[in-house]
Amino acid sequence: MGCISSRDKTTDSAKKIRKPKPWKHTEAITREQLNRMREEFWDTAPHYGGRQEIWDALRAAVEAELSMAQAIVDSAGVIVQNPDLTVCYDERGAKYELPKYVVSEPTNLIRDNNS
Repeated sequence: MGCISSRDKTTDSAKKIRKPKPWKHTEAITREQLNRMREEFWDTAPHYGGRQEIWDALRAAVEAELSMAQAIVDSAGVIVQNPDLTVCYDERGAKYELPKYVVSEPTNLIRDNNS
C-alpha cells in the first residue's frame, strides 16, 4: 500500500497547467497599468526567496502558450500546486506564489485602441 500512496503523490506534483479562471481587478485598469504591475512583481519577486532560475522559468511559462508553458515548468523541475501556476514549489521545497494579474488579464481591462 505504501507504493501506491507514493505514486499518487508523484502524480499530484506533475499537474498539468491550465488557463487561469476569469477574474476582476478591484477597479478597471489599462494594459499599461497591468504591464507596470507585472514588471514590478517580476523585479521584486526573487527578493522574497526561491531561486532566480525558477522565477525566470515561471515568468517564461506565464508569457508562453500552454503547451510551451508545460514544457518550461517540467524542464525546470517546478512542482505545480495550482494548475493556473499561482502556487508552485521547486525541488527544494521553496514556495513561489504568483498573483492573478501576472498569470492572466482581468475581465475589466480597459482596451486601448492605440495598442
